[in-house]
Amino acid sequence: MRKLVDGLRAAFVGAGYTVAGVAERLGVAANAALARNETSPAAGRTGSGDRLDTMIRLFLLQRSVPEELVRKAFPGIELVALGIIEVSGGEARAVLEIRPFAAGERDCWVVADLTPGLDGRREAMRGDYVLGIAPASLSLMQLTVPVKADRALDIGTGCGIQSLHLADRVNQLVATDVNPRALQLAGWTAALNQVEVDIRDGSLYEPVRGERFDLIISNPPYVISPPGGDLTYRETGFTGDAVVEQLVREAPAHLTDGGWCQLLANWTCVRGAAWQDRIATWTGDRSAWAVQREQLDPSEYVELWLRDAGLHGSPAYPARYDEWMRYLEQHDVEAIGMGWISLHNVEGTLYAESWPYEIERPIGPHVLHRFERVEGLPADLTGMHFRVAEDVIQETTGQPGAEDPATIVLRRQRGMRRAEQVDTVLAGFVGACDGELSTGQILAALADLLDRPVVDVLSEYLPQVKQLVVEGFLDY
Repeated sequence: MRKLVDGLRAAFVGAGYTVAGVAERLGVAANAALARNETSPAAGRTGSGDRLDTMIRLFLLQRSVPEELVRKAFPGIELVALGIIEVSGGEARAVLEIRPFAAGERDCWVVADLTPGLDGRREAMRGDYVLGIAPASLSLMQLTVPVKADRALDIGTGCGIQSLHLADRVNQLVATDVNPRALQLAGWTAALNQVEVDIRDGSLYEPVRGERFDLIISNPPYVISPPGGDLTYRETGFTGDAVVEQLVREAPAHLTDGGWCQLLANWTCVRGAAWQDRIATWTGDRSAWAVQREQLDPSEYVELWLRDAGLHGSPAYPARYDEWMRYLEQHDVEAIGMGWISLHNVEGTLYAESWPYEIERPIGPHVLHRFERVEGLPADLTGMHFRVAEDVIQETTGQPGAEDPATIVLRRQRGMRRAEQVDTVLAGFVGACDGELSTGQILAALADLLDRPVVDVLSEYLPQVKQLVVEGFLDY
């Protein structure tokens, strides 16, 4: 088997079946269309019959290819025996998707089930479907803090893409899943890319009881749905958002001191309770940050995931829709939050916020820096010397000729790309932050200029200064 896998990888490399090679062959427009699950533009650019065209048509476009072309592209490799293609009437079709992926500077390939819904086709997915490279998996990679780790755990590994992303900076990788098909395909992904991964069968933390990790990541089956959902990659038998709750609550027991747990999540917004307060009970006394990127009402949520399952327009759609809506109503769900949770295994508190705006990707480095600022700031800031971050700009608005602007906004162009409205005093403070004077000296000078008691200025503005530091407007 190892010889066959090595031959498959050599065939991909030799044909240029890489992210860069495919992009060059297809061009910008066809590549963008393929990302939208439209294959026609790419099909028009892959008619030469060379090895790269064959691989693109077979694995990315999911189109039939003459068997003789497959043999030329993969000489001596029996793809039928490997379960990768099937042949009928001299035509070969892919059974699995093998998609190029760039992990840093390494060319990699991800093995998964075929992408459903290409060119608008309606297709119901098998229950043990294994999702390939998808927006959610890419979001988790972009969220992961860039730390080196001795041991890392990938819960709900699916096709194994997160392990590829971590391989260059983790000594030992453990990946788990409850789906036997996912375990098989994750193993193929690891073997194809020569990555050592300890793949284990089991739910959540069960396969690693008594073990600790420096980094835990998870793109779990977080869809909040009634019992009986048969898509293992997105649904569980847990009630509501209990699968996410358990992942977060039990994380500290499986983390080293100072370790990290990061996961994508959906959570219920229950009538009469703030979603931030619910998540705070999960994170306890650990330092954590929850970001709600989107909030959907129940009907929007149900429609989203029924479309994802390929049921939109099917005979089963109305009954499934009604069942799902009744389930959410029974659990007093007035909305569903969608976002991420990052937990650092040190003493601290939860900061939870809604942030539906554009962010920089990857966001992981900025997540790390924010935790460092929150956890590293002393209680007394008056002796600190701050500098304005390089990406901060100031915007002012007001009537022409007015003595003072009506509004002053400080805007970051990196990270979360936040904007903070400030008054003239805080704007003056920020403008004076060049690293020379301390916070106390600058605020004292402003108090003198305003003819106000220094203690009053310190009391009013130190909390605002702290917030600007935490959000990266000011460096130290």
